[in-house]
Amino acid sequence: MQEEHKKAGLSTRCVHSGELANEHGSPHTPIFNSTTFTFNTTKDLLDVVDGHRPGSLYTRYGLNPSIISLETKLAALEDAEAALVFSSGMAAEAALFLALGRKGVVCIGDAYGGTLELLNVQLRSLNIPVHFLLGSELEKLEELLQTGVEMVFFETPTNPTIEIFDIKAIADIAHMHGALVAIDNTFATPVNQKPIQLGADIVVHSATKYLGGHSDITAGVVMGSKQHIGEIWAWRKNLGQMPAPETAALLSRSIKSLVLRVKRQNESALQIATALEKHPKIKRVLYPGLPSFAGHELARKQMSGFGGMITIEVDGDYEQTVKVADNLNIFRIAPSLGSAESLCTQPVTTTHHGLPEEELERRGITPSMIRLSVGFEDAEDLIEDLEQALKNI
Repeated sequence: MQEEHKKAGLSTRCVHSGELANEHGSPHTPIFNSTTFTFNTTKDLLDVVDGHRPGSLYTRYGLNPSIISLETKLAALEDAEAALVFSSGMAAEAALFLALGRKGVVCIGDAYGGTLELLNVQLRSLNIPVHFLLGSELEKLEELLQTGVEMVFFETPTNPTIEIFDIKAIADIAHMHGALVAIDNTFATPVNQKPIQLGADIVVHSATKYLGGHSDITAGVVMGSKQHIGEIWAWRKNLGQMPAPETAALLSRSIKSLVLRVKRQNESALQIATALEKHPKIKRVLYPGLPSFAGHELARKQMSGFGGMITIEVDGDYEQTVKVADNLNIFRIAPSLGSAESLCTQPVTTTHHGLPEEELERRGITPSMIRLSVGFEDAEDLIEDLEQALKNI
């Protein structure tokens, strides 16, 4: 099915890629919640074990029709040769770094707090060299690559400062030194940005967010070449990072509406960001779709939409910012994003809670920041909700 639909548009691939034909004529791949699969003969078993033919074997290995169907669909979204689905986005990143980053990782710009902790604490505890560069320090990248670092990793847009990085330019530098480029495309989604087309080797998502889109599953995914995915596969298998087949089926369901959902969120977010930019109690609005945003022109060049994530900086202190968040009615306080309902969070209380104050300051993450994840509600209602919350400070 992947071959059949690989030239089709993204919406068509979201609906049809990977779906397995079945005797009952269901348009959805059935849920195979079996942990193991039986064989008529030992030869049949060994043919699958040894890779002589595709087949189902054992769910923890990923050799389950529900998992295989989903991975075919996921690969098609990012124009990748193959994909692996995981129990969470952090599981996906951990396997990625352990499989392909053991000689060293350079992380550019801001990233999710869990990612920063994984790199700074767990990977370094294994004596894996890890280097952090701010977006303003990119001139140091070549020097680090000359030390033998084998992976450059970054988000674009970043969490939570929405910084935009030039994927092609960074990939060209990394490849010149034999390093891989891995990009977290969670904020942008395949609807708004195609990193592999721009030169990235590997794309990772927290599928809990936009790919899942309904706050009802936890999953992650890595996409790339068959070679790179093959190297990651054994780490996933032996670390036990497989999602349940039921989760795979829910994720496959969600992807069918991905384009519709994300385009709606793009439109609403731009409308909200434009309104907030003029508000007297907002110091800054960080959103790639605003002409005033520092990365706007680059975003226009490498993105087809600007996403549903907005970070605002309230013209007030931490307590006043808490008051704004607490007074919102439609936006709900929660440490997630990308769902039907609009969510908000202060990065210093959730995603980047626990980072030293000097590190938050170095990264430009202030106590006055609120990260907004725009959902499916009417944009006018969300604007009114924000305005009434801001009146009370």
